[in-house]
Amino acid sequence: MANKKLVFIVNVDWFFLSHRLPIALEAIKNGYEVHLVAKNSGLKSKIAQYGIIFHDINFSRSGSKLTVEINTILKLQRLLSELRPDLIHAVTIKPVIYSGLVLHALSFKPSFIAAISGLGYVFSASSLKAKITKFLVSLLYKVAFNHKDKTIIFQNSADDRILSEVVGLKSSDKVLIKGSGADLSLYNALPEPVGDSVTIVMACRLLKEKGVYEYVEAAKIIRAKHSNVEFILAGTPDLENPNSVSQAEVDEWHSQGIINAIGHCDNIPRVFSESHIVTLPSYYGEGVPKVLIEAAACGRAVVTTDNPGCRDAIIPDITGILVPVKDHYALADALINLIEDNKRRLTMSVAARDYAVKEFDVRFVVDKHIAIYSHSIRKGIEN
Repeated sequence: MANKKLVFIVNVDWFFLSHRLPIALEAIKNGYEVHLVAKNSGLKSKIAQYGIIFHDINFSRSGSKLTVEINTILKLQRLLSELRPDLIHAVTIKPVIYSGLVLHALSFKPSFIAAISGLGYVFSASSLKAKITKFLVSLLYKVAFNHKDKTIIFQNSADDRILSEVVGLKSSDKVLIKGSGADLSLYNALPEPVGDSVTIVMACRLLKEKGVYEYVEAAKIIRAKHSNVEFILAGTPDLENPNSVSQAEVDEWHSQGIINAIGHCDNIPRVFSESHIVTLPSYYGEGVPKVLIEAAACGRAVVTTDNPGCRDAIIPDITGILVPVKDHYALADALINLIEDNKRRLTMSVAARDYAVKEFDVRFVVDKHIAIYSHSIRKGIEN
């Protein structure tokens, strides 16, 4: 695929580094010229060191001003007209929709690959505002996906079903890849820490829909019964998201000793290796949460919600436990079960690592994407 130009379009640079970098590096090995279009949060020079050509476009997180969004679309159109890529790989909601819209205005037709890494809160929330937004977003998806040469990558079957019904996708238009994978040589299954205490970890962007409040309430219940349990909260508030937990709330929980807030963490493998249980009580519109994939790779039992994406990351009652969404009592009960039943927890840990080896190896994910690129290039030539 020498001289073929591949453009990733992602909302922000750090997400690309954490979720798509291995794919980009393998594409470079296969002869692609790789570009990244994203908001620069200060990682531009680091990305350039990998041989990836960076283009800074600020995808607004809030999307509250129509003029700003239109300006972003026009910038993207001008950039793609200049680059004339053979392949566009858009990731996350706004880059996917905007790329699909821009394609209609281009004089050339690159292959379009759209990665649906979760449908977001509008497809899971029930408020009137969310319903109106869902209707508008559904219309935009219909227009954005109205292209002959497209491949839609889903991470879970629920998103596949919902969006396929909305847009009218054919089976030949889509593929299922469960998450972005984990480097199994980096995320090792180490033995649990030895001692009388038990450590539980929740790691995520600190959004309300990720289940942060449920985690805190469950911690209060468990602490009343088990004083030897530590609750780690890794992550920071997302200040650009209106549904973010505030830093003041996190500081208050920490000062009260309910949870140990460790902030942003660059070494999740170490944090998980020092834990016994990983939890994510999310009701967000997830793809397959990367943190749950990493937990499985580290051989840790998981407690998560029966929510699209989350339930796809475990084998219920084999590698982890599912609980209802927004139910901190059920979350507490499930965590207590694993705290008190060492044998069950350790059995789940072994099964989790086995599951990760079979389903979540990043090498499989990378190979699958390179095959999609090759197929798209051939299909484009034939058309």
